[in-house]
Amino acid sequence: MSIVEQVEKDLVAALRAQEALELSVLRMMKAALMNKKVEHGKDVDDTQALAVLRTLAKQRHESVEAFRKGGREDLAAKEEAEVKIVEAYLPAAASEEDINAAVLAAIAESGASTAKDVGKAMKAAMAKLAGKNADGKRVSEKVRAKLSA
Repeated sequence: MSIVEQVEKDLVAALRAQEALELSVLRMMKAALMNKKVEHGKDVDDTQALAVLRTLAKQRHESVEAFRKGGREDLAAKEEAEVKIVEAYLPAAASEEDINAAVLAAIAESGASTAKDVGKAMKAAMAKLAGKNADGKRVSEKVRAKLSA
């Protein structure tokens, strides 16, 4: 079952169970997936769906930080609950070992040696971590640390 089909199935289940928060998040996810479908003019495959869901999760994480800085703990808690629902549809996050191995391989493969080569190394590292849920910010920090050392 594709991610889009799973979201639609879970949306119906949440509607029947009258789970307000989950229903709201699933509707948001379905809308984002439908927007991507309209944008491309064809059905969304699982790779595109994962990219859309990663974007939604990232937006929620950023909102949590902004709400905490603004002293709005109630809104931050709501966003965290939403993140958990979205992340349930994403593959498990890449481990530190996976990220380190991908970064080292990418640096060796791309021939990166200075801070100017971060872009080349990042492109190769993110390609190696394509199937896993890897945070680009963490990968970037690791690449920069390896190239500056």
